[in-house]
Amino acid sequence: MNQSQETVLQQLPLLKKEIQKVITGQDAVLEEILIALMAGGHCLLEGVPGLAKTLMVKSIAQALDLRFRRIQFTPDLMPADIIGTEILEEDHSTGKRFFKFNKGPLFANLVLADEINRTPPKTQSALLEAMQEFAVTYGGQTYPLDKPFFILATQNPIEQAGTYPLPEAQSDRFLLYVTIDYPSAAEEAAILSSTTGVQQPKIQPVMSAGDILTVQAMVREVSISDALVEYTSSLVRATRPANTTVSFVKDWVRWGAGPRAGQALIVTAKARALFHGRYAVLMEDLQAMAYPVLRHRILMNFRADAEGINADRVTETLLKTIERPKASLS
Repeated sequence: MNQSQETVLQQLPLLKKEIQKVITGQDAVLEEILIALMAGGHCLLEGVPGLAKTLMVKSIAQALDLRFRRIQFTPDLMPADIIGTEILEEDHSTGKRFFKFNKGPLFANLVLADEINRTPPKTQSALLEAMQEFAVTYGGQTYPLDKPFFILATQNPIEQAGTYPLPEAQSDRFLLYVTIDYPSAAEEAAILSSTTGVQQPKIQPVMSAGDILTVQAMVREVSISDALVEYTSSLVRATRPANTTVSFVKDWVRWGAGPRAGQALIVTAKARALFHGRYAVLMEDLQAMAYPVLRHRILMNFRADAEGINADRVTETLLKTIERPKASLS
């Protein structure tokens, strides 16, 4: 590791501390979002209104000094409102007219897709190419997106009127599915005190776009043992009713996670290890990231929905059931 890489790693704790000047509590949520950014993936945030989801995303953009755009998803939003459209212009010197592509708000480093489930599937699907290929195609021409590029999408779990649930193929494109809960009593009192006075804290840039790209490259270099790779494979395969021997999965799961879940689990475990100053993945990294990785990749059956059993319960059961490699670190 060279000196510049060490300098960048030293900024990670400062980055979290800077964001916490504005965001009180939600330490686990903030860490999971930053891990998704370090791993080069996108993040889906779910929580009831008023939990500062939008403020958290804006604060992250400010602390990273990234170009930030917010898109409010509504039922009448069209794909062109996101990716852009061609406009007719005229060359005043020649009088000739031509079409010019006018880039939409998707052309930024960090895009907040606010209430993504409020727009129809046609518009939701406009994000697919950008999320997977980091490019946008319009009129037969492909336009690359600037790197780093992240989509942080939010959705409200309790208000279902006028919403369009994300198709499984699209939700799978999100590296992590992060749930935000209510703050504790002490945290809520601190929020009320800090946000209703005259002095409002300001976020200062701690890292740059180049620093993030450096961290993303370093994440891939973090080591993981063959035993932990095998454990990851066993864990993901055990979520599939046709492959598992765990009766809990057979009873409650309709479809399990695919190979992309294993890839996501390993790369986010590497990012978590690096976030905590380690250069090798431990069992605790895999277990911590299993919930946000698998939460949206396990499809429950109707019986589970009726009984209130969700994907986190399946993950919890599997983490207790799947045998750990004897030589693994923990």
